[in-house]
Amino acid sequence: MSIEHRAPDTELCAGGASPIVAVAQRALADAWALVAGVDCAGCGASDRALCGTCARGLRSRPLLGELDVHSHPLPVTAALPYDGVARRVLLALKEEGRTELARPLARLLRTAVDLAWRGSRAELLVPVPSSWAAAGRRGFDPVALIARRAGLDVTPALRTVRGGAAPQKSRVLAERLVADASRWRVGPRVRGRRVVLVDDVVTSGATLRAAVLALREAGAEVAGCAAIAATPRRVGASSIPWRFLSTADQGHDDNGTREDYREGKEA
Repeated sequence: MSIEHRAPDTELCAGGASPIVAVAQRALADAWALVAGVDCAGCGASDRALCGTCARGLRSRPLLGELDVHSHPLPVTAALPYDGVARRVLLALKEEGRTELARPLARLLRTAVDLAWRGSRAELLVPVPSSWAAAGRRGFDPVALIARRAGLDVTPALRTVRGGAAPQKSRVLAERLVADASRWRVGPRVRGRRVVLVDDVVTSGATLRAAVLALREAGAEVAGCAAIAATPRRVGASSIPWRFLSTADQGHDDNGTREDYREGKEA
């Protein structure tokens, strides 16, 4: 797997580093905390963007779900449930602009993408973008930012229509379940290609359904979806069947061999 090489920054890594690198990261985090006066996004403790306890709370617990798109089931992977520390950290990034949290979330996105990509025969990773309104309010796109921190090679083939449908959270359940493919525009690079969709959080799956339909109409084949977190809903019209994956199902740990997402990618 090709990984982006980046200079050290002050964003806090939630795990996976060597002891020497981990010590250096903690030192950088401590120094930055003195300058910026940050609080832990998970519990509010002072002087750390993410304390050790909350960083451990972001350890992956992968889930596999099935998204029904017009009677065509698609596999969906998520790194962990959308609750507790994971929910608070994602909201702090998205609603408070705490972009330093993209680094620990990137490891989780990478886990979900690894699982979705393996055996999918996909050629491209396509991120689900924010709406025009949300991107303008935040000044950045959360999925794109986290994907960059994860070193993922993505193809930004989807874009939302300016002034299109109302935000999902403002719509009642029945409206959310109507996958409105017209809210997306799709670039030509995905035609005839097999893709995996990448998002931050899966709740009802309405956004993913709309994106899948738009990509299909543009001539792409969607092999599956990956997200950082998922809200397991076991009952009701918006339920997605989820199950936790065992270590055997995952097939490798964080240090295992990874497939190359660049294979087949256009220059």
